[in-house]
Amino acid sequence: MEPTSTPRHTDRLKATDPIPSSSPAFGTPARPFRMPKTYAPPTKTSILPILLPPSTLRPVAFRTFTRKHNLTISSPALQILAVFVGKNCGSGWREEGLAEKVLDETLEGSMSGGRVVAGKTTSSDGSSKVSGMGADVGRIDLNKDHSQGSLTSRAAGAEEDESQISTHPRNWLKVIEAFDLPRLTYNVDKKYFEAVKSKPTLFPPPSHKTALFRDRYNLVYQRLLRNESFQSSFSIAGIPSLQRSSSNIATQQSYKLTPIANLLGRSGTSHLLLGLLATSPTGDLSLVDLTGTVALDLSHARMIPEDGAWFAPGMIVLVDGIYEEEEMVKGSILGGNTGVGGAIGGHFVGVSICGPPCERRDISLGTGNRQGSGELSSSGGFGWVDFLGIGSERAQGTRMRRIQEKCLQSEPEATEATPPRLKLAVMSEINLDNMRTLDALRKVFSSYNDLALHERPQTFVLIGNFVQRAVINGGGRAGSIEYKEYFDSLAVVLSEFPALLQHSTFVFVPGDNDPWASAFSAGAASSIPRQPIPELFTSRVRRAFATANSELDRSQTSEPAGEAVWTSNPARLSWFGPVHDIAIFRDDISGRLRRSAIDTKADEDESDTTMHEALENDTVSMEPEPTEQVNGNRNDAVSPAALMARRLVKSVLDQGTISPFPLTMRPVLWDHSSAVQLYPLPTALVLADSEATPFCMTYEGCHVMNPGRLLPEGGLQNVRWVEYDVLRNRGKVREERY
Repeated sequence: MEPTSTPRHTDRLKATDPIPSSSPAFGTPARPFRMPKTYAPPTKTSILPILLPPSTLRPVAFRTFTRKHNLTISSPALQILAVFVGKNCGSGWREEGLAEKVLDETLEGSMSGGRVVAGKTTSSDGSSKVSGMGADVGRIDLNKDHSQGSLTSRAAGAEEDESQISTHPRNWLKVIEAFDLPRLTYNVDKKYFEAVKSKPTLFPPPSHKTALFRDRYNLVYQRLLRNESFQSSFSIAGIPSLQRSSSNIATQQSYKLTPIANLLGRSGTSHLLLGLLATSPTGDLSLVDLTGTVALDLSHARMIPEDGAWFAPGMIVLVDGIYEEEEMVKGSILGGNTGVGGAIGGHFVGVSICGPPCERRDISLGTGNRQGSGELSSSGGFGWVDFLGIGSERAQGTRMRRIQEKCLQSEPEATEATPPRLKLAVMSEINLDNMRTLDALRKVFSSYNDLALHERPQTFVLIGNFVQRAVINGGGRAGSIEYKEYFDSLAVVLSEFPALLQHSTFVFVPGDNDPWASAFSAGAASSIPRQPIPELFTSRVRRAFATANSELDRSQTSEPAGEAVWTSNPARLSWFGPVHDIAIFRDDISGRLRRSAIDTKADEDESDTTMHEALENDTVSMEPEPTEQVNGNRNDAVSPAALMARRLVKSVLDQGTISPFPLTMRPVLWDHSSAVQLYPLPTALVLADSEATPFCMTYEGCHVMNPGRLLPEGGLQNVRWVEYDVLRNRGKVREERY
């Protein structure tokens, strides 16, 4: 990274709302921008093998407690920790990294629900026990408590005695609305996520709009710097190389990003830029980062990978090319000077363009195995951050996995020949105003109703649009009365299968044509996240579940009653806390990408793509067959439908958001923009796109599924849906005739 020598903003300027000038897309103030400094190698200091002064241990404690876990430690607690580390780690507390590892693992075992529990620690087998070190750590003071929360009231009440917890898996299923997700923002200085303290509103100040894109850029930027291709590979005496042994890049070169403002006076030189694709008022394409804007020429650029992803305005991309100055440029008086809106003179000629490399979930959370060993990494990642409001991976992950194993072993039908299953049935574009839809749903429900109880899906996800045209907009065929009658008809079909209503959870996700947003959008893309369907239209469906549950005696079982959950779009499904995170989003995103994507006409022989190919080979892992399934068929990787599915998945997951578009194309509520983020990657993503072919494939450990349309176009009497196995993290497209 090329740092600049500009001073830091004063506290007085930070307290006010700065006027966007340097880079209007990100709201950068009209002051010189200071890029974050890279980490310097640790310096050697004198080490006491037994007696360790608290002042010597303070830097390590600061990195472990404050920077990593966002905690503060008092002086008495630091003194106790120094005695403990000096006594138990000896002279290897610094060189071998024993101090940081001990502090991190001890703190993890002593925390519960985001708070340090005095006298509580965790042994290697996962069981809780009391120790003197746990009591000492209990003296640490928390001044910020936003990263952990209670899983459910049942889990909080049974924290001390896991023998009293419920052993039915559906008790640990939670549907999380987008408006209930924690509102987190990435702090560049602390390199950590912080909770937004302001109350969300539909009419926030304009600064929240620029903060939306600035947070998205900061997330991609920090993710990119954590990639080994952008880390220095050097080896000094006593300091190991920063390059991992598993790297696929043979060269020891690390790639540097150049801020756009640093292009001034460097005409004819090649650079690698990270910025937001944007369209200028004149209609020309430009690239924007936190320091400025430059005109972009992609007429000679090559896309990496070739036809492997879409690049549209609103996306953050990596562009490799050459900067050329001009004497007179629109928006600039002289070439090389900063003009209106932070635009610098000249233009940047792109040689190649690619998306930022994706990051696996375990790497983002810092829970991946260290160099293939079974030992978990004790540094890096955001494992203590509660992204869903149900408990973080570090705080709840180990306990939830024990509970999951206990629940699965308690299943009476579970044997070695028939292992326990947790399945979801996902259906999309369920147009209830089409009479064929009810027959198709009856076919799907009857196919599962005939199965044994342990073979049925425990959750059915029904995704809109529930009508073919927008409701209550003056020009559609459905009004409020007709819309309610459609759900009344669905209630009649559901009442025919009381066994499913008694033992399953039904989740309903709205589309753009469903009320109330469609009353104002007339079927166009409404703002996201959007509220669930109002109870006004769903009373008959709820009554069907109440009637079915009243016919079953549950006094002898711990199984919860079947229920219908009406949630937002997008939404999250959490099973066993942070162990299984399933994101659901309904949007015709592939069609929007095809309409807005940029097109380059570069000859492959004219571009040098060595850097991008190395970066792609090091980070991209679209898993091979048979984990991919497109249009219900396996071994279909060369078909156009499979290539388009891969292109869609890579375009979305690389951006780390489910809405990589300008707000004019896909409106997003500014104060709820964190709900559309895909960082860290969920374990599974249901991307319901009615314009794309149904598919199931895995990319960087995230399994992406598109159930497509429930009734395929073409007049065939077929019904399509996706069946997802939660434990195996694999889905398959199912198709039957009705």
